[in-house]
Amino acid sequence: MLDIKWIRANPDKLDESLSKRGIDSVSKSIIHIDSEKRTLISLIQKLQHERKEKSNSVAHIYDKSSTDFEEIQNDVKLINQKITELETSLLHHEKRLSEIMDNLPNLVADDVPYGTNSDMNKVLKECGTIQNIKFPKHHYEIGKNLGMIDFNTATKMSGSRFVILKHDLAKLERALINFMIDVHTTEFNFFEVSPPCLVKDHAMYNVGQLPKFADASFETTTGYRLIPTAEVPLTNIFANTTLLEEKLPIRLVAFTPCFRSEVGSAGKDVKGMLRMHQFGKVELFTIATPEESNREFEYLTTAAETILKKLCLPYRVVLLCSGDIGFAAHKTYDLEVWLPAQNCYREISSCSHFSSFQARRSLSKYRELCSKKVNFLHTINGSGLAVGRTIIAILENYQNPDGSVTIPEKLRNYMGGQKLITPLTETVF
Repeated sequence: MLDIKWIRANPDKLDESLSKRGIDSVSKSIIHIDSEKRTLISLIQKLQHERKEKSNSVAHIYDKSSTDFEEIQNDVKLINQKITELETSLLHHEKRLSEIMDNLPNLVADDVPYGTNSDMNKVLKECGTIQNIKFPKHHYEIGKNLGMIDFNTATKMSGSRFVILKHDLAKLERALINFMIDVHTTEFNFFEVSPPCLVKDHAMYNVGQLPKFADASFETTTGYRLIPTAEVPLTNIFANTTLLEEKLPIRLVAFTPCFRSEVGSAGKDVKGMLRMHQFGKVELFTIATPEESNREFEYLTTAAETILKKLCLPYRVVLLCSGDIGFAAHKTYDLEVWLPAQNCYREISSCSHFSSFQARRSLSKYRELCSKKVNFLHTINGSGLAVGRTIIAILENYQNPDGSVTIPEKLRNYMGGQKLITPLTETVF
């Protein structure tokens, strides 16, 4: 959520930021509704003061049958009616303003390039060596030949966009989760937590998922939503709290399953594991002061990059343009891993700086050490990494001509010293 005081003072800057996102200007509407709202509040307060004075004067009239007493009573009744009318109008204005503000995206950072779609994102760097693999197979072909990726059985019980991993690929998934969390906790001092995967609507609102993206998540019949990312519960840990500045920054890491309806994705990535309704992800989250937040954003992104480097997976870092950046994001880096069979880079992590946008919604604040002033915090989060897509990248980049897959060196201790994944000779199903 944006600061209404800032909008009053900077309407042109708001419209400029919206224009970069391809959104029509709304500052005039906001300022007009806000002005009428404040006028109504002033009128209500004035009438309430007048009512109080008249009510006080009644106490000094001893003859309750007098004309003066009756006149004052009638005046108070008329004032009450007028206040009720104004309060009804105020509620209407507050609702209109809230609807606009709730659907207003974050301001884009000054260094975010202008662009209308992902083709206009800016590649900042490319890392790692792309191997020359002759006739590379897709991950789903490799998994099928190994006998360890099963879409058919998953589809029978759950429908499309679900998968069952078997044997060594299930073991690889577990190894990756432990490896990623170990790196983030021991090398980057993130604090591990295991949060809920079901949340209430207000938690989704606080991070910017609601109301705009209500159809992108799964909703239960009992008022819960399945989390689309651990960003939701991690951010809400600090909702309605005021932290001490000396305790900041706070860095958290969590592995959770994530659930997305993938509305609008019909026909996209229908083969394989790239776009699933359920997937595992290690999430990084930082809450910091505005002065520290840019540095922490780079630090978190470095932590995510480190996983790719340790696994020797070729990747690139992309700065998202204004037309591709997320609703709540101020600035975003995408980490894209090389997939030989697709002959292109695909997103494996998205690291975003949200400035105070989420903190204003969740009322997450901190008290300055010296001045004791209370300000809104800044939030940062990113995947460190998406586990399913990391499995895809390993299968494609470490595939061998004989159908086996080499296990990256950094994962071998997590796989009991195993160096190769070879095709199953038999399976229990």
